[in-house]
Amino acid sequence: MCCFIVPLVQAIATSTYRKLNAKAVASPTAHPFLRQIPALEKMLWGGSVMLIVDHILSGELTWRFPFFTALDQVGGGAVMLRELLTVGLPMSLVLTAVWAVWAVVKEHQAKKMETI
Repeated sequence: MCCFIVPLVQAIATSTYRKLNAKAVASPTAHPFLRQIPALEKMLWGGSVMLIVDHILSGELTWRFPFFTALDQVGGGAVMLRELLTVGLPMSLVLTAVWAVWAVVKEHQAKKMETI
């Protein structure tokens, strides 16, 4: 019901970091992970938006306060916190790990193309 909050916060932080360090991110001499920040940003934003749409369609997220259906019941805050920690956080960590592997492979391919 609220698992999208963790990747959404990470997407906001990643976008902010990229905008504040635009010159470093665009530099060809930057660290490979730094150069691939825009890809992580797109993955996080895309996944967050897809999860928000899914939660709206399934009725777990509404347009009226308190927005999350779990908060309509007693103990709903604890349920949300548990979902943030058991679903949202692992989802963000796995996505970031996949991006890190992708960034290393992409960098390796770029170096390989330079030598040809």
